Amino acid sequence: MSHKIPVSTLVVIYTPALDVLLLERADHPGFWQSVTGSQDEGETLRETAIREVAEETGLDAAKYDLAEWNLQNVYEIYPVWRHRYAPGVTHNTEHVFGLRVPAPLAVRVAPREHLAAEWVPWRAAAERVFSWSNRKAILTLLERSA
Repeated sequence: MSHKIPVSTLVVIYTPALDVLLLERADHPGFWQSVTGSQDEGETLRETAIREVAEETGLDAAKYDLAEWNLQNVYEIYPVWRHRYAPGVTHNTEHVFGLRVPAPLAVRVAPREHLAAEWVPWRAAAERVFSWSNRKAILTLLERSA
């Protein structure tokens, strides 16, 4: 088994009206999040973001305004998911991207990863996500969209 790289992307997908796409985790019902995923060997962070958006939503991020927000979060990997990483790896570095789409788009969730998808106004989205880093990213939307 190959281990996950402890580098990931978080992609906040949002509309001009600041509605944010949230996905409900299949392995933890009730846990909502933006698109997130680990970098694969040899990928740039942008390639990781584009791949993860496609895998988790069916959307082609390259068709829209994908921006690296130059925001990084280092956090402790939840113990429940630590077995996916090499022994001794306890922290992940997450790189945040924003993906602006013209309107709430229909998405196709990956059933092994997510149960549902919802477009939620940004303040409510920030309250619903389980991850502090996801909340922090969503809360910067107002200033980033100005």
